[in-house]
Amino acid sequence: MFNKNVKYFTTGEFAKICKVNKQTLIYYDQIGLLSPIMKDNKDYRYYSIAQYEFFSVIELLKAVGMSLKEIQKYMAEKSPENFLDLMHQQKEIVTKKRRELEMIEGIIDVKIDLTQEALHLDFDSITIEHLPEATLYLSRNIEDSTEEQFVKAVSDFIDELDRSQLDTGYPIGGITRREQVLAGNYDNYSYLYIEQPHPQEGHPYFEAIEGDFIVGYHVGTSATLGESYKRLFKVMSEKGFELGQYVYEEYIYDAVIKNREEEYVTKIMMEIKKGC
Repeated sequence: MFNKNVKYFTTGEFAKICKVNKQTLIYYDQIGLLSPIMKDNKDYRYYSIAQYEFFSVIELLKAVGMSLKEIQKYMAEKSPENFLDLMHQQKEIVTKKRRELEMIEGIIDVKIDLTQEALHLDFDSITIEHLPEATLYLSRNIEDSTEEQFVKAVSDFIDELDRSQLDTGYPIGGITRREQVLAGNYDNYSYLYIEQPHPQEGHPYFEAIEGDFIVGYHVGTSATLGESYKRLFKVMSEKGFELGQYVYEEYIYDAVIKNREEEYVTKIMMEIKKGC
């Protein structure tokens, strides 16, 4: 029998309060997760405002990734102690997710900044720039690797970035030793790298040498990469410089931004020193 001093809500009214459709409440009733406080002789369901908090906890647990089966299991063993344990567990999950979201936000911010910067670049220009020291996370040595070995090295490197949360949003680049570049082996990279503005302890890092670089851009596929290097070497010679220890390459525009490989843009940074 209804208590005349208590306000009861129909399924539709309670669904509106909970901001869900009626079918959600009916399903929760069917699986025994949240049943109406009472049903009348016509089988109409009625809920009380006190059940709103119950519904809110269900939605909270769903929001942090618990399945309905897991929530049902808890509901079958309800107690203040179990509830506290559950809340502490879920807080740890939320804290972890917040850190992950903060990392994702940082990656997005970097990609926005890099893309906005790229929009104002002259890809025909060749400049001499003083680049500050940068901390890079490196792959294992991949120089002279076969195609199969190179593919595996790339895969392993990306897996490590994901596993150790080292992805910073900066492009993955390649480091080529002076000897390989002078021999015309422009894509015989020694290492893959990604910049790490905030290095984590426990990982091997390489500090890119601070100094002067000739910076240019290659538009197109790797098949024509040599033509861009020839342009850079010509300017280097005219300015009285020699090639330094390393050359760094990284994509400015890749498959994320351009559909055709012929439109990809690679930034080439050649370490230089004054000629004898």
